[in-house]
Formats: sequence, C-alpha cells, structure tokens
Amino acid sequence: MDRKKIRFGIQAAATLIQNANFKGFFTGRIYEGASKSVCVPGLNCYSCPGAVGSCPIGSLQSFLSGIKFKFPYYVLGLLIFFGAVLGRAVCGFLCPFGFLQDLIYKIPFFKKNQFKIDRILRYLKYAVLLILVIILPMTFNLTPFFCKYVCPDGTIAGIMLAALDGNVRSALGPLFNWKVILLLIFIVTGLIVRRPFCKYVCPLGAIYGFFNKVALYKMTCDKNKCINCGACAKACQMNVDPSKNPNSMECIRCGECLGACPSEALHLGFGKVKADSNTEVIPGK
Repeated sequence: MDRKKIRFGIQAAATLIQNANFKGFFTGRIYEGASKSVCVPGLNCYSCPGAVGSCPIGSLQSFLSGIKFKFPYYVLGLLIFFGAVLGRAVCGFLCPFGFLQDLIYKIPFFKKNQFKIDRILRYLKYAVLLILVIILPMTFNLTPFFCKYVCPDGTIAGIMLAALDGNVRSALGPLFNWKVILLLIFIVTGLIVRRPFCKYVCPLGAIYGFFNKVALYKMTCDKNKCINCGACAKACQMNVDPSKNPNSMECIRCGECLGACPSEALHLGFGKVKADSNTEVIPGK
C-alpha cells in the first residue's frame, strides 16, 4: 500500500481514538471519565467535547502553575517515553492538530514553503516552550499561559462548546476573539505553508524534537547509495535535507523523502538497518 495512504489512515485513526467521546459533539459536555487523567501523545485539548484524554502541554502547565508547586514527574515521564521511542514521529502520525494542518494544506492554494526567515522562525517554538509553558506558569499561579492565550486547538474546542452551549457563548469575550484571530492566521498560513504551527509555534513539537537523534524510531542514510541528487530535500515539506541530517529536530518522520529517493538510500524504522557487504550505513549526525 502507498506510504502516504498508510500514514493518512494512522493519523485519522489516532485522531478518532483520542476524540472517541462522540456523544460530546452532540451534547457539548466534556468527558470526565477515568481516561481523562491520562495524557495523549499529541496536541489535543482537554476541553474538546470528544477528548477522552488530557493534552500533555496543558497537564504540564497545570502542575507548574498550581497553588502549590508540584514537580510534573508523570507528565515528563510520558513525554520522555514517547520521545525516546518515537521522537517527532508523534507529530507526523499521532497528533490530531498536525493531522488537521495536513488536511488544510491539501486545499488547492498558493504554496510557498521556502522563504528567507523560515530558519529564524523555527526558534520561536523553543521560546514559546520556555516562556509560555514553563516560566510564566511557574511565576503566576493558576494561569496556563499557552492554553489561555495561544493554543489554536483549544480555540477549536471553545468554538465547538460555544456552538452547543448558550452559557459558554455568553461567557465569551475579547480574549476568545483574540484566539479566534490567531486560529484564522494559522489556518490561512496553513494553506500556503505546510504545518506552520508545528514548524514555528508548537511547544510539544519542540520537546519531541530534542529526542529525534536518540529515539528508537529513526532515519538512516546509506552514503554509498546516496547520489546527492537533492530529491529528498526537495520533497521534504519541513525543509530538512535528510541526506545530510536524517535525524534533524525538525523532521516529523512523514516518510515523503523515502518515496522521492531514486536510489533507496534512506531508511526509516526501529533499530539498525542491515547493510550489504559493500554498504556503510551512516546514522544521522
């Protein structure tokens, strides 16, 4: 089966599983079952009517911004586990908001992934992680800054709840309007640039990116097979050159570069790839 179709199926299934409280989409009531205390791997708002788990970024802020500080052993443990096993493959396969961005990008529109300040903007997500997710919540009690002021996934959840509950609609104000504007910016930008939120803003992607070089699920490049044609770099919508840096912190493991490689020099999976007697497999640097 085509690699793209397999990935699409996994993304769709992961999104449905993480939002399996289908009744909530009709009643507007947030699921409060036992599974709600468990963090899902991707960005999926706790307040979404269909959510059956918690968002790791929201949970992390809850620990850090509590009236009494609690070290987030549980959340960090899960993030380390998912990161050590999958790295940013979580972003490419298991994140509902990443899946939504992929769907938006499929809409026919002017496309431009390469531009001058792209590399500079990449650092923004690390600032978001440090300032909005860690420093400010630790400084101001009961204020999850990223969720409250930025997270577009939470805005979508708010829109769903407002559509189903008049009390929620009456409570909306300027802050919600600000977040709707941000959401629209991400949507419009997502028509032009693939996954702009993932590339430039997402703190969860920033965390998983740190694990890409050591995760069990990784990419390798066979330098003896590589013909330096640049096809993999051209195919990569995250603006990575897999032949030079197959385990870049920006790579979401979508596998599109593998399909573009004419010499089958790239390999993606768990463990080490066995080389033939004349081939040396070079792990990502």
